[in-house]
Amino acid sequence: MLRTLPAAALMAGLATTAAAQQASDVVATVDGTEITLGEMIITRSQLPQQYQQLPPDVLFQGILDQLIQQQVLADTVEGTPGRVEYALENQRRSLLAGEAVNALMEAEVSDEELQAAYDENFAAAEPTQEYNASHILVETEEEAQAVLERLDAGEDFAEVAKEVSTDPGSGAQGGSLGWFADGMMVAPFQEAVAGLEAGETTETPVETQFGFHVIRLDDTRTQEPPALEDVRDQLASQIQQQKVEATLAELEGAAEITRPEEGAFDPALLNNLDLLEEN
Repeated sequence: MLRTLPAAALMAGLATTAAAQQASDVVATVDGTEITLGEMIITRSQLPQQYQQLPPDVLFQGILDQLIQQQVLADTVEGTPGRVEYALENQRRSLLAGEAVNALMEAEVSDEELQAAYDENFAAAEPTQEYNASHILVETEEEAQAVLERLDAGEDFAEVAKEVSTDPGSGAQGGSLGWFADGMMVAPFQEAVAGLEAGETTETPVETQFGFHVIRLDDTRTQEPPALEDVRDQLASQIQQQKVEATLAELEGAAEITRPEEGAFDPALLNNLDLLEEN
């Protein structure tokens, strides 16, 4: 008689089987060409995000079908076309370079490195003045003067901005530009804002290359330099990037590299795909 295994024992056996499987295990063959579990895993990792949300059982069969279809099509091509060989070599080079960069980016950044980067970027930084302002932008000085007259007569700034401002972004928001720091606006605009008190509106139109502005300063604030903890991730990324660039410069300096003499290759050759098929 067949003996029925307890459910727990059965599940343990399945888990052992799954754990024993390796990326090199052959999942299917097509006329003798092997399709491995590793190839399926890579295919799954490169799927668009919306497909990666599908259940594993659906993905498994779909990916296997795709690889089998690709293989039967690939088998109809005699030899390997030159453009494919070049593409494969480029892909190999790119993937290996990516591995090297990933290893550098994953290296732990020490607290000492973070503190040094923070000191370099922020320790000597002075508090910055920030402004919250609104404006109404029109094409001519006469139109801007008419806007000022409407405001002097008591009309609401935001409503006038929505009606006549030619700035599509701020106009729809009642002229609001939000917060900005010194130097973020063109000079005439910035100077006009800096000369206002909170709640004041420019008495005359302000001309810039964009047209004529009527500006109201809504508020000001002093922005202190950020704390180390607030920029830790930003600094870590910066340090890692610097390490990548330094390593790349070191490797290039140590490598024996030859480059073509000037004029040896016509840059227009990059457009000649026919060259890929020549031996």
